[in-house]
Amino acid sequence: MDIRNILIVSPMYRELKLLIEKEVTDKSFRFISEGELTQDNLSWADALVSFNLKADYDYSTVKWVHSLGAGVDRFLFKKDWNEEVLLTRTICSFGQRIAEYCLSYFLKDLQFHDTFWEQKQQKKWEQRTPKLIGEQKVLVYGTGEIGQMIAKVFSGLGVDVFGVSLSGKQSAYFKEVMKLEDHFSQISEKNYIINTLPLTEQTEKLFDSSIFNKLSDVGFINVGRGASVDEGALLQALNENSVRFAVLDVFEHEPLPGNNPLWSHPRVQITPHISAVTTPNEGAACFLETLKNIDENKLLKNRVDTKKGY
Repeated sequence: MDIRNILIVSPMYRELKLLIEKEVTDKSFRFISEGELTQDNLSWADALVSFNLKADYDYSTVKWVHSLGAGVDRFLFKKDWNEEVLLTRTICSFGQRIAEYCLSYFLKDLQFHDTFWEQKQQKKWEQRTPKLIGEQKVLVYGTGEIGQMIAKVFSGLGVDVFGVSLSGKQSAYFKEVMKLEDHFSQISEKNYIINTLPLTEQTEKLFDSSIFNKLSDVGFINVGRGASVDEGALLQALNENSVRFAVLDVFEHEPLPGNNPLWSHPRVQITPHISAVTTPNEGAACFLETLKNIDENKLLKNRVDTKKGY
């Protein structure tokens, strides 16, 4: 594949420009913000590098699209994709970052941080014994790179980690991996559920009342995609205590609208899509490695199966 003209569209385009242009001298680049993007820019380019563009464009005019994030649903979800266009995604420290994000809220819950904070406000001295890590069972939806890192970190602390994937293929660090259609068999036995799944037609609104009604006093963490969760069903589950608390980093509509009832629920923790942020250094490094592999006709470990959506 002959890539000559590369269009990079990102809020951090200035930082990427400094990092990329000093490494690549035999290509033509345009570094712009999303507000400057037009179809004419795309017509000039052989390759587009971007993430989560808010408008829809015709990507069939380029040879290669590279996502600066791990997710590619903005390019593929409920859209037609020209199979002749290569799609790749960023792989960097996302797994480690997300694992640490999840671990922080996991430990916060086991150690009763919120309870003791409330007692402090009341000047109330009342002991409560923290729970042990090794007694917990965690069910992770998605056993790819991110899910595997979560399983590695949690299992290394003695947690029994179970997985759910589309294939049900057994994977390192998981005690057991189930197919998506079989996940109901063990879901009621778990203490925590973590969603890392990409957004596809199979995973849209996956977490609805059919799942939440089978839970009891579970902690729910979503670091996958917001549209995988039926927010109304989640709120009902929180109010009925089948879900004890929810940590949500991703939402169907971002930024989360101010009138969304999730903001005011006392047992919902909201973070602004920061569990796995692409830094300029990591974004540039993955792009440069992918470009080099394309130029040298090498295997692309970050190539997206556009039919599967991930």
